[in-house]
Amino acid sequence: MPGALVVERTGPLALVQDAGRFGCRHLGVTQGGALDWISLGWANWLLGNAPDAAGIEIAIGGLALKAERTLRLAIAGADLGATRDGEPLAANGSFTLERGQVLAFDQPRAGLRAYLALPGGLEAAPFMGSLSTVAREQLGGLDGRGGALRVGDRLMAASPAPQGDEQARELPSSLPPMPADDTVLELVTGAQIAHFDGASLFAAFNRPWQVDSRADRMGVRLTGPVLRCQSGGMVSEGIPLGAVQVPPDGQPIILLNDRQTIGGYPRLGALSPIACARLGQCAPGTTIRLSPVTPHQARTRYLRQLALWR
Repeated sequence: MPGALVVERTGPLALVQDAGRFGCRHLGVTQGGALDWISLGWANWLLGNAPDAAGIEIAIGGLALKAERTLRLAIAGADLGATRDGEPLAANGSFTLERGQVLAFDQPRAGLRAYLALPGGLEAAPFMGSLSTVAREQLGGLDGRGGALRVGDRLMAASPAPQGDEQARELPSSLPPMPADDTVLELVTGAQIAHFDGASLFAAFNRPWQVDSRADRMGVRLTGPVLRCQSGGMVSEGIPLGAVQVPPDGQPIILLNDRQTIGGYPRLGALSPIACARLGQCAPGTTIRLSPVTPHQARTRYLRQLALWR
């Protein structure tokens, strides 16, 4: 029978996440899903799961889980000082947790979010086709109401064990490290780009930005040069993942998975899917730079990433 993990300790940001909800934004329901979808995909790949299978996103506050039976697991993403019965584990890789052993995560050392995958994904009841936790909308998660993991929760694996040769898989050595200062985030320019003055556009793509402490799963504020938009009022429109809105104070806000579905601020454009995953691992104070790319370039790199998991 599938194995289970019991939550012994948890912070406020240990969340069930998968690829998110799609086809429902016209109802006002946001996407949700793993902020660093690439790390979730690699954790799932290590066990032979589908890249978008549900796992656990672990951030500040950590997590401790006790195995009810022997179970093969995988982690990827940030280094949260993972241990098995007090002994260190690699930040990226698969491993066996024997019955009674405790898997624990602490505070971030590099990056912000680690992802834990179980064989076959996490077994729970989806809502609108997804298990993703969105606290603001009270949707998803184990409780179905957008709640974070709680002490005593049981995480059930969808399969008893990985299939085939998955236990021998190792992550490629060419994977980029967790973001550090001067991380470059690619941006596809948007419809309002021509309404920003020349000085603002030069600053946007040639000056550094800092990730502000006002950051969560809904969005990340940047601090740096003041950007000026010359357009008047706007009618609210749909907001894509990674949209870079510029409110009246001239400091951009990058909207992420738990964003609102519509908004009325002018936008420089939107980060590429790869850049969104990178931003999800950027700690407050990290220096980043924005680099314009074409839609074709962004799509090509996205499809290249998906192809690595086939």
